[in-house]
Amino acid sequence: MHVFVTGGTGFIGSHSVAALHRAGHKVRLFVRNGKAVLPALGPLDVQPGDVEVVTGDVTDEESVRRGLEGCDAVLHAASVYSFDSRHHKLMTEVNAKGTEIVLGAAKRAGIDPIVYVSSFAAMLPTKGQPLSGDLPVGRPRERYMATKAEAERIARRYQDEGTPVVITYPMSTVGPHDPHLGDQTSRVRSVLLGLMPIWPLGGFPVGDVRDVAALHASVMQPGQGPQRLLAPATYLSTPQYVRTLRRVTGRMLPTVFMPAVGVMPVGVLTQAVQRFLPFHIPAEYGAIYTCLCNPKLDGTGPAPSRPVEESMTDTVRWLYETGRLSRRTAGKVAKDVVSVTG
Repeated sequence: MHVFVTGGTGFIGSHSVAALHRAGHKVRLFVRNGKAVLPALGPLDVQPGDVEVVTGDVTDEESVRRGLEGCDAVLHAASVYSFDSRHHKLMTEVNAKGTEIVLGAAKRAGIDPIVYVSSFAAMLPTKGQPLSGDLPVGRPRERYMATKAEAERIARRYQDEGTPVVITYPMSTVGPHDPHLGDQTSRVRSVLLGLMPIWPLGGFPVGDVRDVAALHASVMQPGQGPQRLLAPATYLSTPQYVRTLRRVTGRMLPTVFMPAVGVMPVGVLTQAVQRFLPFHIPAEYGAIYTCLCNPKLDGTGPAPSRPVEESMTDTVRWLYETGRLSRRTAGKVAKDVVSVTG
């Protein structure tokens, strides 16, 4: 199929483009900056000549309409994913308005399928129910999550109208080759740099970016109708998350765990202060709120293709190999890299 892809230079988007290319699809990348294509796709063995690149903006209806011409399918992965309060205005514009424009233009063009990349955050808080595509749209108390919930309502409205919209739900996604060092990859790095010695209790599901990409490639066929699909993931409590990184790196990583409700005031404070600072504060309100919601899986969803420890190892290895972690902070992973290359 000829697939129109937004957000193709992001973490999930770039891996999804690579998966689509390997599956034999023709990909048209819709990007704001063509210079971002090679750094994002080159490490995944996709060269600029392997994809068609058009410039535009998902918040501009006319450029989206032109970009869609001649395409059979859509993967709408463009989104501002951040718990950083400095990005609130941009994520409100892109996440909701962009979804309305892209899905509306795709419907008018008669495209099938139209794959929209949502997030499990759009269904928070789940009020104790396990994550499922059947859950109602949530009303989360955090700006990024709220914009994803608004976009989710838009996507479900199109589904209710019979539009062939396939909604996918990536979890907290890790793995190698993150072009913009996004929130989840940055969290792994911050833990290993000793910037997160205090964690809220609770937890969240963790998935591998390569599994998300494989899911997007698998649904790229017409005639399926509306669907809602969870991406493969493993639930980790916050102590399990830290213990996983301890095993991966062989480091002690001293950590104090506190009830999430007790840590929330710290998140509220950092969210207020963050917008005035030029650097990022790792203690994010959105991350603490996620732990407070403690979204779990019921075990009936798709199984990850690799153990979560392997996904974490590959994340740390990539951070080390790209110079974002020192040999000391990467611990055992760095030693393994040296032994293999040596």
